[in-house]
Amino acid sequence: MTLHELGARELIEGYRNRALSPVEVAQSVLEHIERCEPHLHASYLLRPARVLEQARASEARWRRGEPCGALDGVPVTIKENIATQGDPVPLGTLATDLAPAPAHAPPAARLFEAGAVMVCKTTMPDYGMLSSGLSSFHALSRNPWDLSKTPGGSSAGGGAAAAAGYGPLHIGTDIGGSLRLPAGWCGIFSLKPSLGRIPIDPPYTGRAAGPMTRSVADAALMMQVLSLPDARDSMSLPWQPIAWEQFDQGTASLRGLRIGLLLDAGCGLGVEPEVRAAVERAAAILERAGAIVEPMAPFMTAAMLDGMDRAWRMRSHIDLAALAPDRKASVLPYIRQWADSALDMSAAQAFVAFSQFHATRVATVQACRAFDYVISPTSPMPAFAAELPSPTNDPLRPLEHIGFTVPYNMSEQPAASINCGYTASGLPIGLQIAGQRFDDLGVLRLSRAFELLREPQRPWPSVP
Repeated sequence: MTLHELGARELIEGYRNRALSPVEVAQSVLEHIERCEPHLHASYLLRPARVLEQARASEARWRRGEPCGALDGVPVTIKENIATQGDPVPLGTLATDLAPAPAHAPPAARLFEAGAVMVCKTTMPDYGMLSSGLSSFHALSRNPWDLSKTPGGSSAGGGAAAAAGYGPLHIGTDIGGSLRLPAGWCGIFSLKPSLGRIPIDPPYTGRAAGPMTRSVADAALMMQVLSLPDARDSMSLPWQPIAWEQFDQGTASLRGLRIGLLLDAGCGLGVEPEVRAAVERAAAILERAGAIVEPMAPFMTAAMLDGMDRAWRMRSHIDLAALAPDRKASVLPYIRQWADSALDMSAAQAFVAFSQFHATRVATVQACRAFDYVISPTSPMPAFAAELPSPTNDPLRPLEHIGFTVPYNMSEQPAASINCGYTASGLPIGLQIAGQRFDDLGVLRLSRAFELLREPQRPWPSVP
């Protein structure tokens, strides 16, 4: 295994016993990115000299026996909408003024304080409003498993970078599935934590930052750092000393757990047969290990999904209307058409649309109350064509694929995606694991148990 493929915990142990060098690891990651990036287009602000400068500083700390934190010297990528001081934040679109950010956003600040080496920022679509890597600012991002497919979005570059091995640690954001959808389509692990568990700036209803990694262990290590407090997030949870290191409770912890099996989102696109079969196999694996798995009735409705869609259209319409005409014209046409469809929405219609966020929250909490955890497909289909903005390619039906993911943003519950199989063509299939609000550690534990029990995984993709 080459250095760029090693997990964060292996790297830290290697630094500690001086078997590994942060500089050598950074060089390996940079060389690997140089080979892959012309095909994947996952990175933004890739600056090798700065990467090596950070790595040399880390190496000096390790030589003194004074690492500055839990991630000292470990390569990390950061989604470009998570501000890093002095760097522009384009939000995936040519319409943004590329002014340098005045400060690190909370997740970036925590990573730097812990000594992580930022390899690059990662790509996203315009304003993060697509589940693909299509952007008016960035080159089209592609899926390492099949370059003709999307890595998903909006944490597009993060998903591709994790699957391709741009180092072990990556962080993205999620407001309707933007961590979990790329995780499912790229075969990696990601946790969308409870709202406020990881402070973020700016905060917004349903918005969360979270780890994107190849293993549950590395995500748990990131949570130790990312969950530290930051007063800038007015929606953050009070800090708790959660035992993130105790994420691995083995498979015996499954005995007696009540797990709901949701195979119908109640709205949007139907689940494709290969996806359904993989999730059913995952449920059977958990059941054989002692969990009590019960079928679950759908709780989302088309009215809820359509209402949230219309509310986001109105928000985006207002944002785009504030731009100068030439700036607005530079936004992806799909996004413009989607947002401007709200032009004639009445105040009453807007109110009803926004009320669906709360209706979704109430329905989700009520439906999950009978279970310790809920499992489902992450997405109803595997990765679609890279050039498409959404599976339907229809700006009037843009969110038909997020029926399984978006409810947990609104209910503030933690939800993860972990690989549970492959299609006949070799594309990964994601299993979503959702827990009760605040039970982020429990979701990690169930994810780790499934990671131990699941069928053998295929080798990570080798990009030409």
